[in-house]
This record gives sequence, C-alpha cells and structure tokens, in this order.
Amino acid sequence: MTTASETTEPTPESASGHPRLSLDTAAARNLATTTKTPPQMQEISSRWLLKVLPWVQVSGGTFRVNRRLTHTLGNGRVEFVTTGAEVRVIPAELGELPSLAGYEDAGVLRRLADAFEQRDFTAGEVLLEAGAPADRVLLVAHGKLSRRGAGAYDTETEHGRLADGDYHGEAVLGEEDPGTWEHSLVALTGGTVLTLDRAAFLRIAAEAPGLAEHVARARAAGAARSNAEGEAAIELASGHVGEPVLPGTFVDYELEPREYELSVAQTVLRVHSRVADLYNEPMNQVEEQLRLTIEALRERQEHELVNNREFGLLHNADLRQRLHTRSGPPTPDDLDELLAAVWKEPSVILAHPKAIAAFGRECNARGLYPDSVSFQGHAVPSWRGVPVLPCNKLPVSASGTTSILAMRTGEKNQGVVGLHRTGIPDEYQPSLSVRFMGINEQAVISYLVSAYYSAAVLVPDALGILEDVEIGH
Repeated sequence: MTTASETTEPTPESASGHPRLSLDTAAARNLATTTKTPPQMQEISSRWLLKVLPWVQVSGGTFRVNRRLTHTLGNGRVEFVTTGAEVRVIPAELGELPSLAGYEDAGVLRRLADAFEQRDFTAGEVLLEAGAPADRVLLVAHGKLSRRGAGAYDTETEHGRLADGDYHGEAVLGEEDPGTWEHSLVALTGGTVLTLDRAAFLRIAAEAPGLAEHVARARAAGAARSNAEGEAAIELASGHVGEPVLPGTFVDYELEPREYELSVAQTVLRVHSRVADLYNEPMNQVEEQLRLTIEALRERQEHELVNNREFGLLHNADLRQRLHTRSGPPTPDDLDELLAAVWKEPSVILAHPKAIAAFGRECNARGLYPDSVSFQGHAVPSWRGVPVLPCNKLPVSASGTTSILAMRTGEKNQGVVGLHRTGIPDEYQPSLSVRFMGINEQAVISYLVSAYYSAAVLVPDALGILEDVEIGH
C-alpha cells in the first residue's frame, strides 16, 4: 500500500505501469516560463463618448462658435440660498426674469427679493387655478410642478413641467391687465416656491425711478421679430406675384461668441532604470506602464467632457433643452420627449448603465422590447433607431438619480464636436504627447504625458438632457 506522500512524488512509471518515454509535465512546468497576460486594469471602460464625437482640429488652441444673434432674454434659472428651512432668492438672480434682465439697481433688486414669500407644498396640491386672476410671479426653489390646461377634446392636457430654478407668471410684471391664468399648476412632488404679488411689485416700482420704464422696454425688446428658435429673423418674401418691393435683410451675429480653450490632463510617469534595463522580457515594462497611464488619462478625458463646469456636456446644455421625467424612472415617453428636443437627426443617446437597466424595466412593464442596432461593429440597444450607449461618467447622486443625454454630432450637422490638436511635439497618439523629462539622481526615468481636449455645442438644440432620472427598483 502506498501513502499519500508517496502518490505525490513523480514515479518512473506511467499510469499504465509502463516506463515513461518523455519528461513528465509536472517536472517540465518547473523549467517553463508561464503564459501571462499584460497588466490588467479594471478602470478601463468602453468610452463611447470619445468614440462617437467627431474631433475638430484646433490649431490656435481656441475654438470660437459663431452664432446668429438671439433676442431671447433671461432664459436662465433662478438660484436661491437656504438658512435652515428658510429659502430666499438671490437678488441678482432676479435678472434671469426677462422683464428684469439688465436691471442693475442692487437696492431695488434686494427690495424685490425681500418681497417674495415662501410657500411649502405637498404632492397633489394645486398652486394656481386656471381661470383665476393672474396676480403673482412664482419661482420654483425645489420640487416639480405640472402645468395643466384644457385639451382639444374636453380632457385635461399637460403643457410642460416646472422644476428647480424655473419661474411662472413673469408676464404679469409688464402687463397693465394680466387677465387670468391660462393653466393650472399642480404639484407632482413636495417642495417650495417663492411668490411675489403683483400689488407688491407695483408698490416697489412706484418708489423706484426707472423700474417701470425698464420693464416696459424689456417687454418691447422681447417682442422683436424672431424665429421659433429665438434667433433674429431674416426678412423674406414668398408667394408674391408681379413686381413688389422685396424686403431687405441681413444676418446678424452674436457680438461676443463663445470661445472654447483646449483643456489638458497631465501626469508624470516614473520608471526606475533598473526595471527598464533588466525586466523588459517578454514584455516591455516602459510600454506597459505607459499604456496603463494613457488609459487612465483617456478615462479622465471622458469624465471631463461630461462633468467639467467650463465645457462639460452636463453644464453646457441650453436650459430650454433640460427636461424632467414624468414620474421618476426613465419611461419610453420620457425618451420620446428627449429625442423631440434634438429632433434634427439625433445621433446617440448616452446613459449610465444603471439608467439603461431602469429603462429596460420600464419597457418590460409595458411589454415593449427595443430593437438592437449595429453601431461601429457592436450590437447595442436602441430607441426609435437611435443607439443607446453606456457611459459610466454620468454621475449618480446619493438619492439614486442620474441624467440621460441625447445629442446630434458633427460640425456639418451643427451638433456636438470634440476639440483637439494633432501634430504636437512628441505626439504618441492624436492630441496626446509623451515627453522625456530626464533621469534623476535616483536613476528614475520621468516622462510627461499630456492629453489636450475640449468639447463644443455648436447650436443649443444639438444637446438635450433628461434630468433627475430615478434608477432604483
């Protein structure tokens, strides 16, 4: 009988009892090098945003976006400050209201801000009733409201939603007879609004020289001829006969167009010369170190293209292109609204993987099964034929909400483009350089690795965002 220790020792006989004719694999393995992978890195993602953006060469380091002059005034969102449960509007933020845009008397703006009254509401509460006298301005500090009115077939219809920073009833400031509310405002969630009675505004205007005149001028400027997108109109004639005098026109431009400067992500890669000299077989240690460093830089690049406050897509979408979900999770109706915001040849939809899963659950609940499309050699999910691509750089808040982007890409399509500069010194990849910095007294080799990039939205309707998307079950 053999013992357990004896069975583990190599024997000169094979399992059949005959003498071995070749080296045993257990012994041969001790003399062979292992088959190994290059260094792996879990941070590497698909980086679809970098793949779908058309990249524009920026030779001068700055990219200027020229647009037609727009007459739209004060279409921003109002910001607030809170002290405990008290909410106050920042006086300067009242300039976001079209009637007060450009008004610079800080004292009067402070009086107007003090005149706003706080009102907390709960879900289902009616804040304004259609047909009631229009006698106040309403600022949404927090929460979500539905604007509802009578439909064409004796049914109630939703005419849009208001959320944090939006305002309603601003027109009552400049009208002699505001009339009645056309729509009701119904709370979809709990929240807080600030209201300013028209009577309080008129009292302050009577005591503030120039305020009433400024409001009247602002209302008149807002009524200047413009197209449906708010751009200065181009006068044309059509359908005429005979020889009428044709209208003269010109295309006006923005006087101060937006300029985008290339941003940079950099790091210094250090490799000890002993490692580079002695441990470069079978894999080049410097190349592997550089490969992983570049992967990390590209991940940071995509993160910045989404989240950077200067040029990131989340912060550069036009406020009119920011939509809100109907109920919380991303439904097919919500994605239809998002695509309607970028209806001129939408290219892609970008969403966090958890948001894509949440959308799949909503489709399953309705018995819908979105088709897949072939996109750059991959089978990816789609909605209305538009690829839905994962992007883990879209942030998920602590409350479990995120955003979904839809965009049109390309310079010819007046869409979203990436910006870079090729042909830079020591270029290793397009717009990425690896520059030798020398060897220090500790025999450590240093390389400066730099990536240059930015992004630009050429026209506002090229990018739409569905905000506050709930991804929980």
